[in-house]
Amino acid sequence: MRESVSRIITLTRRNIKEILRDPLSLVFMIALPLLMEILFYYLFHGLTCQFEMKYLAPGIVVFSQSFLTLFAGLLIAVDRSSSFLTRLYVSKARPFEFISSYMLAMLPLTLVQSVLFFTVGGIIDSSIFSVGMVWAILISLVTSLLFISFGVLFGSVCNEKSIGGVSSIIITGQSVLSGMWFPVEGLSGGFIKVMNVLPFKNATEAVQNALSGSGDVLVPTLIVLGYTVVIFALSVFIFGKKMKAD
Repeated sequence: MRESVSRIITLTRRNIKEILRDPLSLVFMIALPLLMEILFYYLFHGLTCQFEMKYLAPGIVVFSQSFLTLFAGLLIAVDRSSSFLTRLYVSKARPFEFISSYMLAMLPLTLVQSVLFFTVGGIIDSSIFSVGMVWAILISLVTSLLFISFGVLFGSVCNEKSIGGVSSIIITGQSVLSGMWFPVEGLSGGFIKVMNVLPFKNATEAVQNALSGSGDVLVPTLIVLGYTVVIFALSVFIFGKKMKAD
């Protein structure tokens, strides 16, 4: 057990270094959602409650996490195409340790995203600064695991040329099926049922409800965790198959 943890820590440190070697992508994942948060608030907050900061900031936090799917997937896909993973395959590291290290390496980035977007939201609307913001940041770390797990799954299956197109499905899904841009009350019952079953709306609601201190946090968080566990297990399985094939 101790050796396994040591290997995960070593691989995580290496993956963090690889992430920091691509500062342009880091800036993109932070600057674009931040610009959207500020711009959409000042343009639309007087028109609909969806763009009030107490709803917009959590929505932007989770939306920005969907880009982690692309970032994590690309990191694994590039490693698979290089000799790096081939050399590590002969070590004692197991698929679970590889996948865990990629996921852990992404958590500092999602923490920076959450703290930054909530802080900017609080500067615009001081009601954001509350105990609820702390809970929302903690819940956002949980929701980020969903998108990171999608990334490691796609990175285990796709090559670096196709990872962008596949990851865009998750980014689009979070944008369209989360209800962050429009009120869901006017939608048909069947469509809302689909949104309630999928993780995108649940991820957004979990963070929004944690921030506001009202509404259910447990159920949407459990739904997101359920998807995360399944996708993580599938990633470990597929990655192990790839290791044997290589």
